[in-house]
Amino acid sequence: MKPGTRAFWRPEVPDSMLRRLLLCAWLLACGPAAWAAGTVVHYTQAEMLREEAASFKPLAATVDDGALPGSWTQVALPRVIETPAASDTGKRPVVTTWLRIRLDALQGGKGPTHFYLIRWLAAGQIAVYADGRLRYRSTGSPVWNLFNHPALLLPLNLTADSPPPRTLLIRLDSLPSPEAGISSFYAGDSDSLVEMAAKRDWLAYQLPFMCSAAFLAVGLFSLAVWVVRRQPASLYLFAIAVLGATRRWHFQLGPEKLIVSDAWFIWLTLNALMWQSLITHYFLQFLHGRAMPRLSRVMLGMAVVFSVVTLPFASVFPSLLALRPYAHLLLISMATVIVVVGLWHSWRSRSTDARMLSTAFFLNYVFGVYDWARLKYVLDLESYYLTPYAAMLMFGVFMVIMFRQYVGALATVEQLNTGLEESLKNRETELAASYERLREVEQREVLSQERQRLTQDMHDGLGSSLVSALRVVEAGRLGEAEVAEVLKGCIDDLKLTIDSMEPVEADLLLLLATLRFRLGPRLAGAGISLRWEVSDVPPLDWLNPRNALHILRILQEAFTNTLKHTRATQIRVMTGAEDGYVSVIIADNGGGFSIDEALAGGGRGLANQQRRAQAIGAELLLHSSAAGTTLTLRLPQKRLQG
Repeated sequence: MKPGTRAFWRPEVPDSMLRRLLLCAWLLACGPAAWAAGTVVHYTQAEMLREEAASFKPLAATVDDGALPGSWTQVALPRVIETPAASDTGKRPVVTTWLRIRLDALQGGKGPTHFYLIRWLAAGQIAVYADGRLRYRSTGSPVWNLFNHPALLLPLNLTADSPPPRTLLIRLDSLPSPEAGISSFYAGDSDSLVEMAAKRDWLAYQLPFMCSAAFLAVGLFSLAVWVVRRQPASLYLFAIAVLGATRRWHFQLGPEKLIVSDAWFIWLTLNALMWQSLITHYFLQFLHGRAMPRLSRVMLGMAVVFSVVTLPFASVFPSLLALRPYAHLLLISMATVIVVVGLWHSWRSRSTDARMLSTAFFLNYVFGVYDWARLKYVLDLESYYLTPYAAMLMFGVFMVIMFRQYVGALATVEQLNTGLEESLKNRETELAASYERLREVEQREVLSQERQRLTQDMHDGLGSSLVSALRVVEAGRLGEAEVAEVLKGCIDDLKLTIDSMEPVEADLLLLLATLRFRLGPRLAGAGISLRWEVSDVPPLDWLNPRNALHILRILQEAFTNTLKHTRATQIRVMTGAEDGYVSVIIADNGGGFSIDEALAGGGRGLANQQRRAQAIGAELLLHSSAAGTTLTLRLPQKRLQG
């Protein structure tokens, strides 16, 4: 098949269906305005003149089409420019192709007119002349013009009232390899053509660019997630997004000059495509869980070797542009393996995420093969490139995967929370039951300890007094009055024991008030006045029933000694707080007694007081003289260890 006619060969089923789908999408997006009113002529025929030389001629400001060497021939558009034959030296010349179009259909019209060229492909430059005067020239480098696929929209009128030109002359300079091509074009009403170009530009470039930018933003977000969580899936997503944007660089920028050299541009786009395929392979393994270490190592080695040997500053190849067709075959072979293996393991693993990604990669593979066929002019060069839409597809798939992962994580958290709530309820029930059992055990223990305390106190106090009184009565040494006195003491002792069981809540004053209530009548009966000079004192947190009984018995013994052994007429009860101690002072105005003789005589009263004071960590101070006796009980504010 001749190169000049290959542009018209179309695989009937895929190409026709694709064009119809794109047309429907365009009409749905643009609405009836796509058919704007105005005169627009679609030019599919032109006259062509071809020049071959060792180098390109300088670009002139004006051109006389009649003075150009060679003869003009009628050709159809779109048109593929044939590759020149090699010379005797083995080198192929460069080609300058001239296309001449007469705009007779636009003559006599009113209003501004435009020229709209859908696409041109050439490793070279393009220039447009209107009536022999230069109207436009491309500014990009030859390699950039080959990779980029810009449309060309130019005003034909110099002013709004000036007539359109009669003749357009297009100069297309191209290197001998690869082949160049140029589409048909439109000319006519400016508003209609500008609207047509804007709609095609939006559908072919702006929409994929927005999706690619959104995909890149998701990739940057995934990188931030990887920095925090170190999950490999986030890093894979970031790498795929960045490499995808790099490989589609030429679809996302205008015809301006590149910011890198042509060699680095080719290296970046080719290697980005290879590494994106490789990272997708690793991501698929992560999703479907079927590791393939040997295949992965082989493909990783191929990618590393290819990236190194094609570096522009150390490349073993004289021209990366000449290497591009072979690199495309290598990339297609690698992608074929990844597609087949990925689809097979994804569907066997029954992983929904792996199936979606493998299917999306398969469609990307089909898009890439389709665009590769277009670059080889097997398909119509005016049709849309599908590779830019790969970003839209991958963006949608990754958004679905991320959404599924997010919803799955929420479901897992909710399930864990439900399990934790059930475990917590069960644990609370167990703890409540355990607490109830412990409380019952504690109550039994407290009751047992209280019984032991009461038994011990009644045995040591009331029981001892009753036994002693019983023996004296049996011996006949006590009269009725003395027996009554002994019984009163026993009753007072029993009342103190009962009072010690009342809660005092660490309040010493409440305990002293109880003692005053019990002993007040007895003191009054003995003709002794009671001066109650009690002031507020700090609470004693260690004041429990056992310790309260010790304090009551110490103070009871002091009152009893005053009643029995002194001729006091007055007793003073005072309290105070100083240096971490609370003091209870009992003073009388009796004749006093010898403390040493009382201790040496074997009396049990003072010894019991000292023993009880030591049991609660208190200090007992006793002073007696002819003016009276003073007992000071110093109680610590805080419980003492040991």
